[in-house]
Amino acid sequence: MKGDYQELVDEISALLGAPATLENRDFELIAFGAHDGGDGFEAADLDPVRTRSILTRRSTAAVRSWFESFGITRATTPVRIPPTPEAGVHRGRICLPVRHRGYALGYVWLLDDEPGPAEERLGAAMEVAARIGALLADEAQAGADLTREFRAVLTAERGWQRDMALAALRTALGARGESLHAVVCVAPWPAAGPEDAPALRTVPGATALCTVPWTTTGAVGQSLAVMVRLRSADALTPALTTASRLVESAGGGATAGVAGARHGLEDLGAAWAEASAAARAALAEPRLGPLARWSDIGPYRLLTALPAEAAQDAVARALLTPAHRELARTAEVFLDCAGQAGRAAAELGIHRQTLYYRLSRVEQLTKLDLDEGEDRLLLHMTLKASRLR
Repeated sequence: MKGDYQELVDEISALLGAPATLENRDFELIAFGAHDGGDGFEAADLDPVRTRSILTRRSTAAVRSWFESFGITRATTPVRIPPTPEAGVHRGRICLPVRHRGYALGYVWLLDDEPGPAEERLGAAMEVAARIGALLADEAQAGADLTREFRAVLTAERGWQRDMALAALRTALGARGESLHAVVCVAPWPAAGPEDAPALRTVPGATALCTVPWTTTGAVGQSLAVMVRLRSADALTPALTTASRLVESAGGGATAGVAGARHGLEDLGAAWAEASAAARAALAEPRLGPLARWSDIGPYRLLTALPAEAAQDAVARALLTPAHRELARTAEVFLDCAGQAGRAAAELGIHRQTLYYRLSRVEQLTKLDLDEGEDRLLLHMTLKASRLR
């Protein structure tokens, strides 16, 4: 496989008459194309950034962020980056994004000297880059299919079963398992045919992924669980980007939840609980979705942890019937507005006296006193929980 990458990088170097380097999407060096075209190029012409990349086989986080600021993660055509000596980039670059099925899997880099390669040759080089993308995708599919181990950890009961599943996943992942990551849940996830399998296994930045049963109002479907590598605990951007793309590919009605960042696998069960709870909250509360972070779902952090029967308190049973849908909405808006009648009436577009009448009807149906804080809290949580699926 390594030799295949080298041949393709050498092909690009020959096409463009310039030495090329291939890095994966984490800026780890895969192959370097030597160049002896007789144009006076020498190793001394390398700038510090390029030299470090070749010698250490990776770039620093600062260098990655700087290059990504030029939009290379979204680009589908060559990107020219000007020389910036203060950033250690003494010579301009041409970046050829390596993509497969819409995802960026890596980058081919060339030094950009005037007058630069012709557009026709750049187009031919992009075709080679597409072949590299297919190769990277095939390698990811062949070497990183941890579906069984990952699913076992997420679905096993607590105790020795989960401990065994966790040990198997830790062994399969090796050092990758101890890295910083976030778990993503996309739900509902459509049933995938055989032709969709490669797309599931080539999600950029994914360490592992699998489908997990997802129950909604009595029907059983599936959700997609993905463990995404992070660079910093304060930056969930890779997980959010992956979640956004997966929601789009899942089609209408899907939402995604993203758990907090974690090191290692020990808290994988808790991370999955957070991610799936955030996805459920986004389904229940449109203002949270279609992409919700665990840290942003407010009271749903508690409500999603309750058993389904506990969340449906009998006190609101009559209020939640179809005949009283408008009364239930009135009560929830009133409680969302912290009991401020003026704000609630304005949001509902009704007169304040109409609001008071509706609230009195709510009290009759629920036998609650909306002047009492605990009664308000019970009704508020019951109304929120009623939408959870």
